[in-house]
Amino acid sequence: MDGERHDDAGRLRVSDREREEVVELLGRAVTEGRLTLGEYTERVGAAHASVTRSELALVTRDLPDAPGRPVAGTVVPAQDRLVAIFSSDVRTGAWPVPERVEARAVFGDCRIELHQTELHRQVTRIDADAIFGSITIVVPEGTDVRLTGTAVFGSKNSKLRGPVAPGAPVIEVHCRVIFGDVTVRPPRKRWW
Repeated sequence: MDGERHDDAGRLRVSDREREEVVELLGRAVTEGRLTLGEYTERVGAAHASVTRSELALVTRDLPDAPGRPVAGTVVPAQDRLVAIFSSDVRTGAWPVPERVEARAVFGDCRIELHQTELHRQVTRIDADAIFGSITIVVPEGTDVRLTGTAVFGSKNSKLRGPVAPGAPVIEVHCRVIFGDVTVRPPRKRWW
């Protein structure tokens, strides 16, 4: 009887949201080096063409963190994720900044603006992966930014020039750059 229930669940029609969650998972798989761009393109097409949950599950069957697959022993902290694959993703204004932000740009652009928001934690971590893409992080002058990681045929740089303010929040930026760039800079000055 349990087998019949499982089969019935696999025959349920999928929603657009479920398809987009799978596309986001595929995007992370590309930035992690688990899929090539060709595989990504093929699987995104299959995800959008999926009608049932069993069809959609086939698209991610060999990837970790696939829907319905538990990850043993992990506790997911409060986080936000930006994914830009042949597109852009922006967080701006007074948005609630979590403890951890993941930004992935593959042939795209991510922009994280922290100068108009309040950082409620002393340390905020940003994992920035730019593959043929760019990630820009805007912080107020005086912020303690710690930029680490690797850049291969790309760049990671901080354009902050002023001294770190005493007791300033810490932004830890961990980069993985391949033919792209990660830039931390202050907000642009307005001339009017």
